[in-house]
Formats: sequence, structure tokens, C-alpha cells
Amino acid sequence: MVSNVTVLDHPLLRHKLTLLRDRNTSTGQFRQVAREISLLMAYEVTRDLKLEPIDIETPLEPMRTEHLAGKKLCIVSILRAGNGILEGMLDLLPSARVGHIGLYRDHTTLQPVEYYLKLPNDVADRLVILVDPMLATGHSAATAAARLKQAGVRMLKFVCLLAAPEGIATFTAEHPDVPLFTGAIDRELDANGYIRPGLGDAGDRFYGTR
Repeated sequence: MVSNVTVLDHPLLRHKLTLLRDRNTSTGQFRQVAREISLLMAYEVTRDLKLEPIDIETPLEPMRTEHLAGKKLCIVSILRAGNGILEGMLDLLPSARVGHIGLYRDHTTLQPVEYYLKLPNDVADRLVILVDPMLATGHSAATAAARLKQAGVRMLKFVCLLAAPEGIATFTAEHPDVPLFTGAIDRELDANGYIRPGLGDAGDRFYGTR
């Protein structure tokens, strides 16, 4: 296992991933379960956020407690399927800024093609969590991470529901400094670049398309 790859091996997460994998799970159920998984993953991925002291008053007395230090978070979704992860993370982190990177995979070359980029002006000052449900070939995630670094991002993490060994190898070779968090590492990619056993095309399952 590569040192900066973390499998979030929680019983609830594993149970919910099983629901996502099931071909009989409806579109509505898929969205809801993915949202729940995303919230669980956000909790783990933000475990090392820095805190600083603050003085407040409870209904009973003054106290010194803690809150998040400095600039906060930005969640960047790789369109379109990344939005399914974004929404669950925003349930836990409602004040986070949001960015989007539009990438699609050319089905012939399996290489990413960029068509959209929109980031907060102060993205370089924030911890950025890059999200995409599937790390298959790894090319889209690696390209997105490179674009964020070009925008000045210094604090970056990548989060996906499922990863293939090939995708992990590609991403970590290009970005050994970026921690990678996933719900599971599956067996392999097939000839069409899909993760096996996987859960199918995440975008199609989120949005009911084919």
C-alpha cells in the first residue's frame, strides 16, 4: 500500500458501498446512499483540521473553547459525477467554498478533456478537497490535481468512493504529495476502463442516464 493512500474502512461505509454496488439500487436510493457515504468520508478526511482557541458565552457562563483556525475549506468537484459527492460533504461542511472542474474521459483514448474550470478567488489559501466517485485510470483526477496546483493550491486532498490499482498508481506517481482517500480498492480495470467489480458508471447512476 502506498503510504499516502488511506482506505476508510468503517463498517457503515462498507455497508453503504454494498448498496451502491447493487445493480438493483434505484437512482434515488443511489443518490441518498452516496450522500451519506460522502458525509462519513468528509468526517474522516477533515480529522486533522487545525483548531484555535476562542472565548464565547454559553447560556450559563463564559468559556474558552475551540473553533477552526484560519481560512477554511474548498471542495472541488470533478464534473459531473463529483457533484454527487460534493452534496454530502456540504451537509457536514456547509460553509465550505465550492469549485468545479469539467473533465470528461475520451472513450477512445481514455484521456481527460477539460471543458470548464471555476474556482474561488482565494482557493490558494484553503485546504482543497478534490472529489470524484471513481478513480479508474487516474488520468482525470491527476489532471484536476495539476490544474489546482497551477491555481496556487498548496493544501490538497483527493477523495473517491472506489479506486482501481491502476488509478492509484497513476495518481500517486504524478502527485506523491497529495493524500488519497477511498472507500475501497477494487480488483482491476477492464478493457473499457471501468473498475471491476465496481458499481457501474457513477454519473449515469447518479442521474438516471445511460
